[in-house]
Amino acid sequence: MTLKIALATRNRGKIAEIVEILSPLDIELVWPEDEPSFVAPEETGETFLDNALIKARSVFEATGLPALADDSGLEVDALGGAPGIMSARYGGEGLTDEQRYLKLLDALEGVPEEKRTARFKCVMVLYPAPNSSSKYLATEGYLHGRIAEGPTGSNGFGYDPVFYLPEKGLTVAQLSSEEKNRLSHRYRALVELKWMLVNEYGVHLKE
Repeated sequence: MTLKIALATRNRGKIAEIVEILSPLDIELVWPEDEPSFVAPEETGETFLDNALIKARSVFEATGLPALADDSGLEVDALGGAPGIMSARYGGEGLTDEQRYLKLLDALEGVPEEKRTARFKCVMVLYPAPNSSSKYLATEGYLHGRIAEGPTGSNGFGYDPVFYLPEKGLTVAQLSSEEKNRLSHRYRALVELKWMLVNEYGVHLKE
């Protein structure tokens, strides 16, 4: 029997990544636009896990379906781990992605290359776990790099244009969708979750 999962996000970039990465599984994915009872919750948690659980529980309560949520963010060492859980709201509400990453570049003005180390972090939560009324599944994924001195590339969203991967010599926004999905923090968290579903909960791979 196909497992139906609601995605607790309206971010089209995230939806596209999740759909592509989980496509080998015998699951059906739906998102909030298909469920009119869904109202996005306020993210009041103090950690990525807290916020992912808030979102997943909210969608589960609205739809009755197991809900998949992530909370992702950028942690910059020179800024003490900021923007962290505030990544999507860095600089205040209503800013564009471009305005946020330009604010980040301003904050790092004068910081030398070797001290611009950073990581993308993703915590992925499925709530509740299959065949359970309360337990949830949670996984983590990371992508390490550094903050470039200026934006480059147009294939991506969020901070992708300023997140430089030294081993590739490119920003994340310069990667193809296929390359990004093989490297991203979300990919790494989703792959772990995918195999947990297959190996621990009996979700089938499509033939």
